Amino acid sequence: MSRFVAAIDQGTTSTRTMIFDYSGNVVAADQREHEQIFPQAGWVEHDPEQVWANTRATAAGALANADITAADVVSVGITNQRETTVVWDRRTGKPVYNAIVWQDTRTDRIITELGELGGGQERYREKTGLPLATYFSGPKIKWILDNVDGVRERAEAGDLLFGNMDTWVLWNMTGGVDGGIHVTDPTNASRTMLMDLATLTWDEGIAADMGIPLAMLPEIRSSSEVYGTVRERGALGGVPISGILGDQQAATFGQACLSPGEAKNTYGTGNFVLLNTGNNMVLSENGLLTTVCYKIGDNDTVYALEGAIAVTGSLVQWLRDNLGMIGSAAEIEGYARTVDDNGGAYFVPAFSGLFAPYWRSDARGAIVGLTRYVNKGHLARAVLEATAFQTREVIDAMDADSGVPLRTLKVDGGMVVNDLLMQFQADILGVSVIRPKVNETTALGAAYAAGLAVGFWQSEEDIRSNWAKDKQWQPAMDEQRRESEYRNWKKAVTKTFDWVP
Repeated sequence: MSRFVAAIDQGTTSTRTMIFDYSGNVVAADQREHEQIFPQAGWVEHDPEQVWANTRATAAGALANADITAADVVSVGITNQRETTVVWDRRTGKPVYNAIVWQDTRTDRIITELGELGGGQERYREKTGLPLATYFSGPKIKWILDNVDGVRERAEAGDLLFGNMDTWVLWNMTGGVDGGIHVTDPTNASRTMLMDLATLTWDEGIAADMGIPLAMLPEIRSSSEVYGTVRERGALGGVPISGILGDQQAATFGQACLSPGEAKNTYGTGNFVLLNTGNNMVLSENGLLTTVCYKIGDNDTVYALEGAIAVTGSLVQWLRDNLGMIGSAAEIEGYARTVDDNGGAYFVPAFSGLFAPYWRSDARGAIVGLTRYVNKGHLARAVLEATAFQTREVIDAMDADSGVPLRTLKVDGGMVVNDLLMQFQADILGVSVIRPKVNETTALGAAYAAGLAVGFWQSEEDIRSNWAKDKQWQPAMDEQRRESEYRNWKKAVTKTFDWVP
């Protein structure tokens, strides 16, 4: 009898495969980083073929580390960095260009041109839940069609396919040029700016605005059903693939935020706060995204409000890789603990503009409040605090949209092992922050979606019963200081506006 579920977690900086047991515990994992390609300022790319090679390698590695075979695995789920865009040839399986990553801002002019058709930044929000922004996949597809020689003609001839990374991985896992399945789920489709949120179908009018042939787009299926099986020559050969969730929706599912009003924040390359709004599609009036939270089989669609923050964990990477101020990401907490506060310095990491709640592609990063007093420890602390301040801005917007103030925040992701950051997060929010025992909630959410589809888990109640608290931080900062620090942060943010003409 198969005893485990596998999850492919295709992230912004790495790909990993994780094996989970019935209790939601991690049995084994294998992980590989891929190259971050920066052709010019504001451009961010990945090599899709390297990502696929890493997917195959980590699947084999995870099985080996668990000392099991494919026969022990009941199903596979996929979770992925959303919005990152791949266009490839259906006959050769070769990408026509590198994957354009969600952080990439090259489509800024396309965004402006679409807004000038009428409606400005709000042109598609009523249908898609999204503002016009460089973040989303549709304009990235248009850029590839417009700028890579011969590609538009090949697309119009029906030779090319589009997918976010979930679709690219699924297509290759199920055979590629030999019968690969071209499918996505509503959580990923809702990030393209091409899907009608109410009907979960591609919108012909929006696709026409962007000049995207509908034949390129994958079939939209639910987040939890059997799509196909892994081709036999893969490490997981013969195992059904039965779950797809975009990474932030997967983390929400893995955190058991399954009722309206429950929220989580994932601290990764960027930060993403999702608030479950149930079957109600709430259009934000405060700079948030309306998105699909998940759709399990034939059940009604569950929606969410999302606050997307572009740069959090990647700011720590920047400090390490670009400036060489730290040797590893883990070192930053030690430096930050050498001082009692930020020394008056605030770091606004608008490397790719500002996402929620501002949506300012003209912004660029800034460090403000510098004096001779500020040292390395103050800057390390300002880097960590930037994550917490940006989260506060998003939570404030959610409170305003939902009318229900947040009482606790469930957290996950790589940065939540940083006790100093988590305490400051509780302090600046004024609410308790809770970390689960199983921190790998993104991969776990994909595993849950896959396992539900094949009856490994019977219901969402099984997911609730698996969730358990590891640690909780209570706010300890007095309200006067909290609001003073936050006012200074808001002032610092304004200094980043209008930098790019």
